[in-house]
Amino acid sequence: MSNAPKPAAAATTEGTLANIVSHAKEYGFVFQSSEIYDGLGAVYDYGPNGVELKNNLKQLWWKAMTQLHQNVVGLDAAIFMHPLTWKASGHVDGFSDPMIDNLDSKKRYRADVLLEDRAAEHEKNGELARAETLLAEMGRLLTSEDLAGVRQLIIDEQIVCPISKTGNWTEVRQFNLMFSTQVGAVAEDSSLIYLRPETAQGIFVNFLNVQKSARQKVPFGIAQIGKAFRNEIVARQFIFRMREFEQMELQFFVRPGTEGEWYEHWKTMRRRWHEVMGLPADKLRFHDHDKLAHYAKAAVDIEYEFPFGFKEIEGIHSRGDFDLTQHQTLSKKKQQYFDADIDPETGKAYGNYVPFVVETSAGADRLFLATLCQAYQEETITEGEGDKEQTKTRTFLKLHPAVAPVKAAIFPLVKKDGMPEKATEIFNALRHDFRVIMEERDAIGKRYTRQDLIGTPFCIVVDGQTLEDDTVTVRHRDSREQTRMPIAELRAYIGEAVSFSRIFERL
Repeated sequence: MSNAPKPAAAATTEGTLANIVSHAKEYGFVFQSSEIYDGLGAVYDYGPNGVELKNNLKQLWWKAMTQLHQNVVGLDAAIFMHPLTWKASGHVDGFSDPMIDNLDSKKRYRADVLLEDRAAEHEKNGELARAETLLAEMGRLLTSEDLAGVRQLIIDEQIVCPISKTGNWTEVRQFNLMFSTQVGAVAEDSSLIYLRPETAQGIFVNFLNVQKSARQKVPFGIAQIGKAFRNEIVARQFIFRMREFEQMELQFFVRPGTEGEWYEHWKTMRRRWHEVMGLPADKLRFHDHDKLAHYAKAAVDIEYEFPFGFKEIEGIHSRGDFDLTQHQTLSKKKQQYFDADIDPETGKAYGNYVPFVVETSAGADRLFLATLCQAYQEETITEGEGDKEQTKTRTFLKLHPAVAPVKAAIFPLVKKDGMPEKATEIFNALRHDFRVIMEERDAIGKRYTRQDLIGTPFCIVVDGQTLEDDTVTVRHRDSREQTRMPIAELRAYIGEAVSFSRIFERL
């Protein structure tokens, strides 16, 4: 039996970034790091609800990669690596961003970001061709390392500092993004090492260890979730660009010559995953790289339309054999794989070769932000009857039950007549399977509102009838409908809704 509320009086709308940032702090999703000391720029902490949501997103990615694919296994590599790792990968010599300073405000900016933002403005104004021309020219200049040309492009576009409102720019120069530190007990005997700027190299240096121990045959993949660190000068847009962040990466090793088809495969699969996770198809798009790394054969970003425009949430790259070959050269340890399969053209085994790599790299923090932006909803609803009828704005997080921080909240209608005790029984019966909470304070409407604001899909109300027939009212977050059901059915009912299977079956 269902008790349906009055329908919303106005269409649901999404919030601005300022709304979402404020909501994230107030309801325990994201806090500024070291806030009592006025914070540390571009570093954030995940609160009680934020850590649950982020962990759920990471677990879904992990299981989708390693559990649904027999030829993908996991790894958890150390943050500190031998410094020659970063020499081989090119990070020591070439991991930098083009920076430009405004002489009036004394603020530093990434030159490419300034130009990308201007291109986004052109696109927003309907000048798509102008935006594409600008990005293509920027890519050409950066590829040829023509930093003077990049500066002139900024001047030609009449880009000004948002603080000083002037175009009094310095020359553009490269700024290395790696954090360095010392390893060793005594300062004078210590060695320079780096906090890893990406997680991929930990996979590459363990390629043969994993392949042999996991008895994998090419093609196969190695998945990893881990922290990375970049000394971003331009860190903005909340948790979109941070100095300490988390990557979810798959390095997929393939036979040379097959990388193109695997690149297209993972490009399709990864976009599909984001759609199944709840990001609408019309708010996702592919953006092919205008500037390819010197080793790359192809690269594309999956972009989501944030409140501040389309931005990357995941990259798919065809990396060739660059990484393994570089490590083989510098370490003098062979990184070859023996392929016993028969080449139909020669009739002989493929033999030894350095595999090519197709990479998918998603930002856990960016996925978290995209999920939060998409889930944040404001709608106008009508409550009450007759003279007491009123409209109000309802804010809630429309999170998929599988990723919601809390799966169900249990409310005794009143704090007497045995209802709190019965609610405690239900809480104890469910807490081993799901993250549930019990609340007794305030009117039932206020308790519903609190759960809506953190995205809890179900509220379970214990009332007088519960004590008579062991049934409860289950209130649904999105529709606000209320359904009566036996307590004995709760575990199966919630379990069906929050199961990862509901997502996996659509992949």
